[in-house]
Amino acid sequence: MENFVEFAIELLMVARMSTPARKRLMRDFKRLQQDPPAGISGAPQDNNIMLWNAVIFGPDDTPWDGGTFKLTLQFTEDYPNKPPTVRFVSRMFHPNIYADGSICLDILQNQWSPIYDVAAILTSIQSLLCDPNPNSPANSEAARMFSENKREYNRRVREIVEQSWTAD
Repeated sequence: MENFVEFAIELLMVARMSTPARKRLMRDFKRLQQDPPAGISGAPQDNNIMLWNAVIFGPDDTPWDGGTFKLTLQFTEDYPNKPPTVRFVSRMFHPNIYADGSICLDILQNQWSPIYDVAAILTSIQSLLCDPNPNSPANSEAARMFSENKREYNRRVREIVEQSWTAD
């Protein structure tokens, strides 16, 4: 009973702090749970709807196959009018992913639209894995290798995939 009372108090606190961004994130979370896209999962951290942890699984039949890649999404009160800050926590080797894990992806910058929800963001990042844009490199070594030596690029990706199994 004590847990229920604590939970009820917590719900009242959340309802009181409900802003348009938080309401939208609750809706995104509910939609993600009810109809999760293949190979993607995400949820808010324990008591912070504005900070999410997510996992993207490498798409089947690609060099990324079998990888489990962790990300964080940091939202502001401007969401959904402004995109979240999204970063890979897992180590990555990809033409459009910076060394710090941040992602060079048009929908997270100048092509953002409020119609994108968390599922759409994660799905776009998942497709970026296999379909990089080497003309807009965040990692010039990966971009060069992707364009000039696909075999070596794929070997490096497989290393990253294997590291994703053992990383915490």
